[in-house]
Amino acid sequence: MPELPENEAQRLELERECLNRTIEAIELGDDTSYIELPGDNERAKLIGHQFTETRRHGKNIFAGSKTGRWMTVHLGMTGRLVPFNAPEDPPDHTKLLISFEGDRRLAFRCPRKLGHVRVIESPEGYIAQEELGSDALSIDKDEFLEVFGSTRSAVKSALMKQQKMAGVGNLWSDETLFQAGIHPEARTDELGEEKLVKIFTIMRSVLQAVVKVEADYKQLDEKWLIRHRSEDADCPRCEGTIRKKKVGGRTAYFCEKHQK
Repeated sequence: MPELPENEAQRLELERECLNRTIEAIELGDDTSYIELPGDNERAKLIGHQFTETRRHGKNIFAGSKTGRWMTVHLGMTGRLVPFNAPEDPPDHTKLLISFEGDRRLAFRCPRKLGHVRVIESPEGYIAQEELGSDALSIDKDEFLEVFGSTRSAVKSALMKQQKMAGVGNLWSDETLFQAGIHPEARTDELGEEKLVKIFTIMRSVLQAVVKVEADYKQLDEKWLIRHRSEDADCPRCEGTIRKKKVGGRTAYFCEKHQK
């Protein structure tokens, strides 16, 4: 599932390709019964307006303007925003198609469930309504310690809970704990301040590095878990072996030797 860095890469692409263009039409694609998309009235509120700025909070992408409505996109498990030019055809599994003046188009491609597109008043109101925690690249050390210092759940589960901190999911919680040398099942409130600060520092470093390369994993360090994320792979940092198990209902990958 796309997380903070993947969504930031999509936001940057949206900003480069689709700003300051008048929206002429917004159409639904085929087979949209399983996905939440804006209805006729909601889509009409965007017609004639332009996206003049983009934002991101956690796994949520926003496009809008100071004077009009906003669109928010959650990519779910397999969603993607695809800018292209007519007369090229939209990609397969297009669920929403935005036509801007001229030839520019924007498709929301989503082969599987869990993604959605909504029309909202403002990003700030939406973030509050959804009760999302601070963005994982905006949260400071003191808030991080306050939020997680009394959390009793497994640390992997805690890092992934969007109401505590928005943006980290399966991939980057595993990477953070791998680099920190902490087992994903360790109870968060028993780690102590030193280990929590270590997690915070590494998490920020990991997210910043992935954002810098716009989520192109091939550009990441060969010693990162993401380059070896399969069961029974050799650990790139020690003589251990990569294992997987369910933690809080999600699959965790970790080194059985150096993650304690």
